[in-house]
Amino acid sequence: MTRREWLFAAATPLFARADRLTMAGIPFKIVRGKKSPHRYLHIHGDESTARQVFMETIAARGGIGLDIVSETRAVPILGGTIDPNRMFSREGAVRSLKRLNKDWNDTQIAAAADLLDRERHKFLKAIKPPKGGRIVALHNNANGYSVEAEIEASDKTSLKDAKNPHEFFLATDPRDYEKLAASPFNVVLQHKPAAEDDGSLSRLAAKLGIRYINLECAIGKLDRQRELLGWLEKELA
Repeated sequence: MTRREWLFAAATPLFARADRLTMAGIPFKIVRGKKSPHRYLHIHGDESTARQVFMETIAARGGIGLDIVSETRAVPILGGTIDPNRMFSREGAVRSLKRLNKDWNDTQIAAAADLLDRERHKFLKAIKPPKGGRIVALHNNANGYSVEAEIEASDKTSLKDAKNPHEFFLATDPRDYEKLAASPFNVVLQHKPAAEDDGSLSRLAAKLGIRYINLECAIGKLDRQRELLGWLEKELA
């Protein structure tokens, strides 16, 4: 833990206590703030700016969050690795397992996919918000990823800040999209089933009718990510 992280942790209110959840051997810290219907997610361990905003938000606004216990993007599973945001459908998980474990055979792929199928409900139970709540997943993008990569797969788009394509919201609920589209930021809606399920939690949330919003921002742009999330928290019930 860096000195800054230690100082932030020391300043965090006592109501933000932590427990653990393990899905298919992948550990998450459950961070609890004061009572709120909202849920938060930090799922890629190497996205440090997103993690800081995640912790600040729960300390200040309450709710429950899941924070992956990792410092890397991919995480271990049965001796191999997987992208944790590709494990929310069998199709997406199999594709990620094959890409990241070139030496695995079909039996190993199936064993990991079966394990995820058996344990996915534990994660969903912990992250699913009550009536009136929503999930906000905080991400930092890298390797050129931007809102432009999501346009073709989206049902609606609002690109009011096209000069900053790495900063955007992805919503699964049409009502949330309409409110976010009134912002000065980039927003896409992915509500309808995708032709190809990538295994992301956003796609599963859309399928299950759960309000879910991704907030993407380049790593290191702490104030900008705070600004976007602040607008969301103010304008969305």
